[in-house]
Parts: sequence; structure tokens; C-alpha cells
Amino acid sequence: MLLVSVLAAAIAPGIALLAYFYWKDRYDAEPLPMIVKLFLTGALIVLPIMIVQRGLTMMWGESPFTFSFVISAGVEEFFKWFVLYHIIFNHTEFDEPYDGIVYAVAVSLGFATLENVLYAFLQPATFHTLMIRALLPVSGHALFGVFMGYSLGRAKFSTGRKVRLHLWLALLLPLLWHGIYDYLMMSVSQTWIWLVVPFMFLLWFGSIRHVNRANAISPFRLLKREEEIKS
Repeated sequence: MLLVSVLAAAIAPGIALLAYFYWKDRYDAEPLPMIVKLFLTGALIVLPIMIVQRGLTMMWGESPFTFSFVISAGVEEFFKWFVLYHIIFNHTEFDEPYDGIVYAVAVSLGFATLENVLYAFLQPATFHTLMIRALLPVSGHALFGVFMGYSLGRAKFSTGRKVRLHLWLALLLPLLWHGIYDYLMMSVSQTWIWLVVPFMFLLWFGSIRHVNRANAISPFRLLKREEEIKS
């Protein structure tokens, strides 16, 4: 029974956050099989990421800056970006800007959820530590996914040089935010909560703005309004 409780506590935050951002799609919800596929893909990249991170740590050490921005954020966000670009960017289901957010959050939370499960069973996890992880690392990955997905959505529906610009931003912006988060967690010691909590509020504020902007430029927005007028 304890095993089931710990497993549920480790998985529930990721599922809840994914549902939240999925339901934020106002005009054209994505097919659940595709969401599940990307969620599971995010979980599958945990092992290769751990292998790469282990190799880089052995070569470059664990200084706070190098670990935060290169070994942790750099590797993790690159793998997520790589998966999204090659699996979903040119897919027919990616047909409005907000789709980028949904799919990026799905990959990010698949990764974060399996990472949380491994932490719960490899470390002496308590309910308190799992709650902290739900509020910080797991939700952090979801928010990094929002920034990545918003830029992917902009890239998908841009032309010319703007496509490449937004593709780069889809990698660099979440990497930057993720790196800052990790650096704060590693270097601030006892007073970390006074910086990390406001930082998370900042991420949530920026993410909700991106969610609203992506919905506001949906090509289905006018169609939805016309349907409502006719009904």
C-alpha cells in the first residue's frame, strides 16, 4: 500500500499539470493519443539524458554554473527540443500556435514525471519532499515547456528568417530559465526559498501570458466565434 501511495504521489503532479494546460486550449483540443505519445516519449528520454549528463559531469565537473546551464538545463532542454522538432513540428495535428505549448508541456512532464518517480524510489522520499518537488521541479519543467512550445508555435506559423529565429528561441529561452532555476537551487543554500518562490511566480506569470497570446492568435478563433453566433 505504501508503494502505491508513493507512486501515486510521484505521478499525480505531472498528470494534473498536463491536464491543466491541455484544457487551456480554447479552440481545437489535440487528440489524446498524440498527447500520450509525447508524454511517454518524454519519459523515454530520461535514460539517454542521464547517460549524457553523467559523461559530461565526469569530463567537466559539477561547478554550479556548468552543471546548471550546460549539464542539466542544456542537455535536458536540447533533448526535449530535438524530440518536438522531429516528431511534431511538421505533423498535421500541429495546426495552431497553442499546439506547440500542449505538446512541449507533454514531453516536459513525461520527463519530469519519470524523474520524480525515480527520485521517490531511489531517495528516502517523504510526503513533504514529494510536495516540494511537485511545486518546484515538476511544475518548473511544465513552465519551461510553455516557453519552448510558445516559440515552436510561433516558428510553425512564421515565414522566412523568423522561422529560424523562433526555433532558436524555443531552445534558448527554456534553457535560460531552467539554468537560472538550477543555479539558484545549487548556490543560494539556506535562503533559497526567498529567491526560488518569487522566481516560480515569475515563470507562472510569463507562462500564462504565453498561453493567452497563443490562444489569441489561433486560426480557429474566428471560426469558433462564428459557430457561437450561429448557435
